[in-house]
Amino acid sequence: MNSNYHLDIAYIAGLFDGEGCVTYKKYKEKKRNGTYDCWRINMEIAMTDQNVIELVHETLMVGTVRPKKVPKGNKKQWRWRCTFRDCLDVCKKLWPHTVVKLHEIEKVINHYEPHLQDLDDNVIDFALEREIRDV
Repeated sequence: MNSNYHLDIAYIAGLFDGEGCVTYKKYKEKKRNGTYDCWRINMEIAMTDQNVIELVHETLMVGTVRPKKVPKGNKKQWRWRCTFRDCLDVCKKLWPHTVVKLHEIEKVINHYEPHLQDLDDNVIDFALEREIRDV
């Protein structure tokens, strides 16, 4: 891991707080043998600076980078996106540095790794959480 990795993760967390989106939603899906609840979990960042989106992709090492459809006459945009378990990996990396999207990121983490702390008093011990989540 290069020396800039942690700085890049902190930068991406800030970028994600401002420009990112987390989708964590349960949908009804029809299959041949019935209707089931299915989770849709994804994260994305879209912006006009392709170099920044590529930095996100290269640093996090998951997801895809593609042009985003924009209305005619608007500047071209790029989108980094990851889904399902890749989101867990990204959320665990961004969690210590996230402020605005903290609640959404914790939903994804807790979906895959149920909360291990007893939160009867609704207080989170961040040092213990970092140990639990191996951040």
